[in-house]
Amino acid sequence: MLDLMFLTLICSCVFVFCVSMFHKKHTFFLLLLLFSLNHNTVQCQGRLSKHIAYESPSPSSNYKDDSRKIIFSIVLGATTGLIGSILFAFIVRCVVQYLNRTPILKGPVIFSPKIAPKTLQSALTKENTLLGSSPNGKYYKTVLENGLTIAVKRVTPFEGNSQESRRKSVKRGIQLELELLASLRHRNLMSLRAYVRENDGFSLVYDYVSTGSLADVMNRVRENELMLGWEVRLRIAVGVVKGLQYLHFTCVPQILHFNLKLTNVMLDGEFEPRLADYGLAKLLPNLDRGVSVNSPPECFHNCSRYTEKSDIFSFGTILGVLLTGKDPTDPFFGEPSRGGSLGSWLRHLKQAGEEREAIDKSILGEQGEEDEMLMAVGIAAACLSDMPADRPSSDELVHMLTQLNSF
Repeated sequence: MLDLMFLTLICSCVFVFCVSMFHKKHTFFLLLLLFSLNHNTVQCQGRLSKHIAYESPSPSSNYKDDSRKIIFSIVLGATTGLIGSILFAFIVRCVVQYLNRTPILKGPVIFSPKIAPKTLQSALTKENTLLGSSPNGKYYKTVLENGLTIAVKRVTPFEGNSQESRRKSVKRGIQLELELLASLRHRNLMSLRAYVRENDGFSLVYDYVSTGSLADVMNRVRENELMLGWEVRLRIAVGVVKGLQYLHFTCVPQILHFNLKLTNVMLDGEFEPRLADYGLAKLLPNLDRGVSVNSPPECFHNCSRYTEKSDIFSFGTILGVLLTGKDPTDPFFGEPSRGGSLGSWLRHLKQAGEEREAIDKSILGEQGEEDEMLMAVGIAAACLSDMPADRPSSDELVHMLTQLNSF
């Protein structure tokens, strides 16, 4: 009876230990582990039974020695079985982890039912319309056989012959990151619909938006080719910051844009903004992060200090452009009296109580709208603060901007 209780206790402990180590899908291996332990213990118990059966009755003085031998044999058998089972379980776990690695997929990987792999592969081999280019890659427009128009961005994470480009672990990491980006869904994000792994990079497939980027639209406004009222501009600003709010507060893990600027805000036919190029920093180690008007001060010398408040600084530039109508690279801001930048100029006007001087004259109108614009100038100035701690979060900005009007 003592042997049976001891065996039951050992088996229960091992069972709890195994459950803590393994996921439910490893039940088969768990059973093997328990079988191994039970087998060793049963063998030990069998040997003890034979020993007891053939041993002649001993005096009472030898009873304690025999009991110690029996207990020692049981403990030794159980311990040996436990150690062997743990080693076996560890080996099985390593094998399972190796088999469960993400395979490196070849050919098109599709996330939209509207796109067929063969159709996409065929379209990418044809001559496509170049929409734009940057150090981070080139955008093309192409039409699939079913009539769907898509935008394709070709990126090269590494040089073709570099050691990094040949490492499977790097390719697998990029693939996992792309699958994460493809899972994101928000009306103010350019959704990743598919990607194709190529010898020297990737082709990323997005929805095509006909209106172009916010930079294109504001250029047309400055050239008097397009009228863009305050209500539309405010709706664009709210859409951009809602996209940032989703990346910063809803996505797990948090995603930083890293490259928010006018050319990466795409507008659909109703001027609804969609953020492009978000989350590509992990894919493109050589991402163009040169100092520009969109660069926050804390990142001039050290990009590792980039945080969600750095994205807010870039948003402040976009809001400032929507309010003033001016190109942030305009020599107008280079004059000493204007502080050398859009942010310095807006902060100066706010401190002087002259926010109205910053507003694009083409959108000055009703008193109610002007009050909204004046408050928006203060919000843009706060976003463009030199100290990250002084900038509002994207969550706070959504509340601030939607309070200016009803959306």
